[in-house]
Amino acid sequence: MHCEYTNRYGYLPGMDTSRTSAPLRGAALVVVWSSGFIGAELGARHAAAGTVLAWRCLATAVVLLPWALRALTRLTRRDWLHQAVLALLCQCLYLGGVFQAAAAGVPAGTSALIASLQPALVLAAAVVLDSRRWKAGHLAGPALGTTGVALTAAGDLSAGVSLTALLLPLVAMLSLTAGTLLRQRWSSPPLSQTLAVQAFFTAAFFTTYSAAAGTLTPPPTTGFWTAVAWATAAGIGSYGLYYLVTSRDGAAHASTLLYLTPATTALWAVPMFGHPIRLTTVLGLLISASAVALLQRTRGQESRSSAAKMSSQRS
Repeated sequence: MHCEYTNRYGYLPGMDTSRTSAPLRGAALVVVWSSGFIGAELGARHAAAGTVLAWRCLATAVVLLPWALRALTRLTRRDWLHQAVLALLCQCLYLGGVFQAAAAGVPAGTSALIASLQPALVLAAAVVLDSRRWKAGHLAGPALGTTGVALTAAGDLSAGVSLTALLLPLVAMLSLTAGTLLRQRWSSPPLSQTLAVQAFFTAAFFTTYSAAAGTLTPPPTTGFWTAVAWATAAGIGSYGLYYLVTSRDGAAHASTLLYLTPATTALWAVPMFGHPIRLTTVLGLLISASAVALLQRTRGQESRSSAAKMSSQRS
């Protein structure tokens, strides 16, 4: 954390400097995170999910190699263990679920829908683990967000999508939720080293998996390498921004912003894949934005209350 007074969820009572740039961080997270679902569907059109992920992760590891080398001498054995666990949950299982879902025919908007249900789980876990009192906003916010993303992706669901395929993004969402909560409770190295170390664990995982499945050899097409480049840029950007927002603004804040990704993904898919834009997309975006505003207001009230309590105790 950035200061000894920073609480578990990244809030810094009495300090507004970080919050002035919070809207920009949040907007960037929504756009770049949504691009990951677009990249998964783009990759599914050119190769098997394991092939795209293996080369995407190898490219990411090469880009982040200087920071990984720096981490060799600066991270403790416990740090390496923690990063291995987080890489498995937040990257291997999450990315595997999203890309395999795209290969199984799950639309990008639908995967984004299921993944964005994560905020309700993160918020509920935060309240339960910290023995906090439930407030109206804790319940109304997730309810609005769930309604919004359901409306957004309703038009994308097709009768041909199997239950097994829909379970893939669900597993991805649960894995990311677990990783988010663990990261908030573990001390973390600098962000650049965190991403670099996790990139190498993830590259080793998917390269081994793809080689064992016989799908490691890449197809010699421009479309495949375009998908790999897209997925690489989206991966570095989305995880970097996600961890940054989690550290600066809290896990619940970062997860709440993911409510906006289904509508953003659906809008992005219009020029990319010719997906039709529906009234439900617009309504879902508006309802999801309302959920974000409500949850932000609830946490803002909690933060001010916490700051006032600490101030009274010090005085």
